[in-house]
Amino acid sequence: MDTGLLILRLLVGLLVAGHGVQKISSHLGGRGLAGGTEEFRADGFRGGALTALAAGGGQIGSGLLLAAGALTPLAATGVVGVMTVALTVKRPHGLWVQNDGYEYPLVLIGAATALAATGPGAWSVDAALGLTPYPLWWAGLAFAAGLGSGLLTRLVLHRPAPAAPRTAASGGH
Repeated sequence: MDTGLLILRLLVGLLVAGHGVQKISSHLGGRGLAGGTEEFRADGFRGGALTALAAGGGQIGSGLLLAAGALTPLAATGVVGVMTVALTVKRPHGLWVQNDGYEYPLVLIGAATALAATGPGAWSVDAALGLTPYPLWWAGLAFAAGLGSGLLTRLVLHRPAPAAPRTAASGGH
């Protein structure tokens, strides 16, 4: 079981961290901070470079913590939070990733929540520090706090799309 948890933590954590690196730098195929800022603006978010830095930093930090199995419930909360924001951006496209849907963020949310529920395993920083096992309710708290923070971020930072101008053909005057 510990080998499986290690593989899952490394896969999910390093992918989330790598995604954050792409948001703020030209490493791993990223377009630098300017590209991350442009991406958030194109998705309708306020804040420019600060939003990109916060999102990228959150992804890097939570991903690396998750990969190391360090403060696993907190790491899972961060992953759930940033991936909830991503899910809200992708939701209009439907579930499937081939249509730019939210399938991938949903899988990462599920994996991070599962790691919060199972714990990071014996080969983790948490185990080395004697912090495990975490009570199961931590998984629920991590999921709820991550979901809430992601939805709050969306609410506070996302600009609604401008209303389409009404024309005579659409019933406007």
